[in-house]
Amino acid sequence: MSVNTFFDMPGGAKMPAIGLGTGGLRDESTVEAALNAAFDAGYRHFDTANMYQNEAFIGRVFKKWFSSGKAKRDDIFITTKLPFNGLHQDRVKMFMKQSLENLQLDYVDLYLIHFPIGFKYEEGPFLLSKKEVDDNIDHIAVWKKMEEQVDAGRTKAIGLSNFNQRQIERIMKTARIKPSCLQIELHVHLLQKDLVKYCHDNGMVVVAYSPLLAPGFTGEKRSIPPPMENATVKKIAAKYNKTDAQILLRYLVQKKIVPIPKSSNPVRMKENIEIFDFNIESADIKSLDDLEAGEMARLRKFDHFGPGIPNHPEFPFPG
Repeated sequence: MSVNTFFDMPGGAKMPAIGLGTGGLRDESTVEAALNAAFDAGYRHFDTANMYQNEAFIGRVFKKWFSSGKAKRDDIFITTKLPFNGLHQDRVKMFMKQSLENLQLDYVDLYLIHFPIGFKYEEGPFLLSKKEVDDNIDHIAVWKKMEEQVDAGRTKAIGLSNFNQRQIERIMKTARIKPSCLQIELHVHLLQKDLVKYCHDNGMVVVAYSPLLAPGFTGEKRSIPPPMENATVKKIAAKYNKTDAQILLRYLVQKKIVPIPKSSNPVRMKENIEIFDFNIESADIKSLDDLEAGEMARLRKFDHFGPGIPNHPEFPFPG
């Protein structure tokens, strides 16, 4: 049975309140097994991107579902993204159509600009470490082309990923179709409260990638353990007889944030979506709020997106 909890998006669309992140799932058999297990567990919201290099694999799974009657197109909420080397007004339509072809869909539910810094376009697979930054980027011109994708019926909604408030405001000032979503790295240690409030005040759904701070990530810069090793989280999990991950995901949902945890493990996927049968009490929410460590803790998993990028004037994250 699919999750029946949704968040309203501008224009009347509804986004399922939890989704499956697919970044890093690049093997076709792994993608197929993960999506099938997720569907059986109740997931109907799937997040991918051109840069994940798995859209075609996901599209083949969707085709099997739709042709067999396992699912209808309206049952599925799918997000994909304009890649770094597509951040130019002359390339938005091309990459949008490429994603639709890969996914074997007539439209996606949400199309995001993946990152506010663009890279020069070359034919072939995109390798971030070997690409050159394109400084001739006009966010306003790109956004107008994003709006055209809605007009053409290729996507139902458009939004942003990894943009900061200043960059969002720049687009908001001239947008005919306002951004409906911001996808950012967000977890209990990095809540970005001001940015989330700004988005909610402006009708944008906030989607959290790495909502568990990528438990397998062991970056040297990490200054504190991941949240699933935190004593407060464990204490609250024991109180509600839930897993640490369930507490962390439910916490975000109660803050009207959509988590998209990534997993290929059927047991974890099932646990992650079973968060709609309880509520965390306000005192425990406050205890989790207090785990905010902020930017100075250097807890981002994704904070550079390529060599030299942190020095770029459009780099969206605090130094």
